Amino acid sequence: MPENIIIYDTTLRDGTQGEQINLSAEDKFRIAQKLDEFGIHYIEGGWPASNPKDTRFFQLIRKSSLKNSRVVAFGSTHWPKSNPQNDTNLLSLLKAETKAVAIVGKSWDFHVRQILDVSLDKNLAMIEETLSYLKTEGREVIYDAEHFFDGYIHNPAYALATIDSAINGGADYIALCDTNGGTLPDDIRRIVTEIKKKITTPIGFHAHNDCGLALANSLIAIQAGAKMIQGTINGYGERCGNVDLIPVIANLHLKMGYHCILHEKIKQLTELSLFVSEVANVPPLNQRPFVGKSAFSHKGGIHVSAIQKAPSAYEHIDPSLVGNHRRVLVSDLSGKSNVEYKARELGIKLPENGISSRKIVSHIKNLEDQGYQFDAAEGSLELLLKKLTGQFEDPFTLEAFRVIIDKNRDGSNISQATIKISVGHDHEITAAEGDGPVNALDNALRKALIKFFPQIQEMGLVDFKVRVIEGSDGTAAKVRVQIYSRDAKEIWSTIGVSENIIEASWQALVDSVQYKLLKA
Repeated sequence: MPENIIIYDTTLRDGTQGEQINLSAEDKFRIAQKLDEFGIHYIEGGWPASNPKDTRFFQLIRKSSLKNSRVVAFGSTHWPKSNPQNDTNLLSLLKAETKAVAIVGKSWDFHVRQILDVSLDKNLAMIEETLSYLKTEGREVIYDAEHFFDGYIHNPAYALATIDSAINGGADYIALCDTNGGTLPDDIRRIVTEIKKKITTPIGFHAHNDCGLALANSLIAIQAGAKMIQGTINGYGERCGNVDLIPVIANLHLKMGYHCILHEKIKQLTELSLFVSEVANVPPLNQRPFVGKSAFSHKGGIHVSAIQKAPSAYEHIDPSLVGNHRRVLVSDLSGKSNVEYKARELGIKLPENGISSRKIVSHIKNLEDQGYQFDAAEGSLELLLKKLTGQFEDPFTLEAFRVIIDKNRDGSNISQATIKISVGHDHEITAAEGDGPVNALDNALRKALIKFFPQIQEMGLVDFKVRVIEGSDGTAAKVRVQIYSRDAKEIWSTIGVSENIIEASWQALVDSVQYKLLKA
């Protein structure tokens, strides 16, 4: 039987301390429900004494019935001048009515003297008194030994004494915390191994990523005897973040032979990562291991040729195991294999003699040399492939457009666009205003096309990006415009390149509309 590892999620508490992470009580409730559905063992909901938002979250979660997860309220040892029975922090933990609580205490003598400003003996008493009180109130207690590794390296005897105080107080788990994220893997292995020999209480591990070692340290802590890993979804957290539980779970389950989540749930890792990213309103990181959009993407021609023969040549696992999928990109680094793979993926038929794919590769490389970037604009790529193979014709033709910007003395400005297009033998001239020249052009294009192609009413603009490709020419430099559009079914990206930002925007806008018409 594989050994069981406990997964302890602190996205809703430690994760929200990360820059640009701001969750409402309702956001936290939605994430907690998702984590419970996924099968996370412990969900740390927040610090009830710290703010009304966390208090409200615990009120919401009390009314729900989680199936798999145990909710944890977080707090610290009692204040030096109070006792546990009248400590506001501890009373708020009890009021949260969670079955489990997490208590953070000082393990580093430097912190005890300089930050907490109490004697070493007083700190030991506070730890034991706090945990003992919570145990008498019927709570499961996870003790977070803050700065444990720094403390153990500088004063091992005192760091161990703090652990003994927590155990004497009745701690159910001792979580050893690399709070500053600066401990190296060899020290993690050595120290966890030594602590494992000295105590029988189950050990947890809590890593921060300040040296980029949080994942490695967490896996090594497990190998050294830790039974619980604390972390956050997507690695959110203060400074450089906490360990990302997504690769922790994937590595433990798929690579190391441990059991932490039901096997059938592992395929939901990508969905879980994207869900939390969406609720937190933080763009997903494409390069995120296992679940990122680029995690199983292949761009080099040699790589693509190889994975068509054997995917394991350049993939460490089957992407479907974590709910992800393989992507082949087409760019100036591509070979014939990239184009042929992409064509099959998109349902585009190429001549079997291979001549067409070589010509397409050459054409794409020339365009990328001019500044196009098709691996980031797959809508434009699909259109290009179908046009080059004669499987798509432009549904409309631009005859002319004009954009006028009026800047008034009061600071206001008005953008107007006039456009003339032809659809078959029909011609249409329209004008529209907008909040800027591109918006006005977009409005005019839609107005001109709507009677011919009513389905474009279903699409909308999601994002608009402009990048100077090479800035040595100053304001005359060539720019790349990328547009993200969506309808009820999908999001797609298109691209345009020109020295004229309006012309580049027009190219991207036209591709966006044509892609919609292609799919319709």
